[in-house]
Amino acid sequence: MTMDTHALASQNPAPSKKIRPFLKWVGGKRWLTSYSNLVVPQQFGTYIEPFLGGGAMFFKIQPERAILADVNSDLVNCYSQVKANWSGVWEGLIKEAEKHSKEYYYLIRAQETDYPLRQAIRFLYLNRTCFNGIYRVNKNGKFNVPIGDKTRLFYDYDDFESISNALSKTELLSFDFEKTISKAERGDFIYCDPPYTVAHNNNGFIKYNENLFSWSDQVRLRNSLADAHKRGALFLVSNANHYAVKELYYSSDYHIENISRVSVIGSKNDYRGVYSEILISNYPISLYS
Repeated sequence: MTMDTHALASQNPAPSKKIRPFLKWVGGKRWLTSYSNLVVPQQFGTYIEPFLGGGAMFFKIQPERAILADVNSDLVNCYSQVKANWSGVWEGLIKEAEKHSKEYYYLIRAQETDYPLRQAIRFLYLNRTCFNGIYRVNKNGKFNVPIGDKTRLFYDYDDFESISNALSKTELLSFDFEKTISKAERGDFIYCDPPYTVAHNNNGFIKYNENLFSWSDQVRLRNSLADAHKRGALFLVSNANHYAVKELYYSSDYHIENISRVSVIGSKNDYRGVYSEILISNYPISLYS
């Protein structure tokens, strides 16, 4: 199969309007989007993101076609409801803001509902009022993050209608990453930002991350991307700058670039600072063009 590069280019015009993510997400890649013109292929078919989170890269490049997925079904439902009924989500959030207090936060945190729109409103309310936008559940699957110190539920850049319009071009799935990546075909572009946390570059990466994203998951991700590479798909992975990860992707077919980021996550100064991560791709990239 050959690619029609002119057709691919026409499917991905420059975004007509700047859109910022509407969810806070630990490990989000808003900082990386400033490099998007250097690290994202200029031409591709369908954009595929298996670890959606806050969706910073998707909103930055606003591809013409996309498959967005995450194993977190509550997260995917929130995106789906904004896509289908942004005004309903927005109006619901306004009502939550009017009631917001410490007591109300814990009341809503303890409540559950089977109604998808209400689920999305609750998810967004908790995301904007919990500590640092962290998503964490206990062993029973119950959200258990304490309230944060911010009382503001709305941002100056909120534009749910534009977000809904951007999402109208997407397929939203609550899938494991392996199943999502299997959908990639020749000429498609996969961006992967798997969960990982590195307090500093020389920490015990595998042990520290085992419950977040296990080493077997890292291996499974590499294997899934290797299969996609054989099918002719393009991929970019942001990951921890750790020797084990570099060894995992060591291949003449892949390119690895170091990139620095500023971390503002954590309650102690020891966990804040400038850290190095890596970008792995199966096409040439340059951060210094």
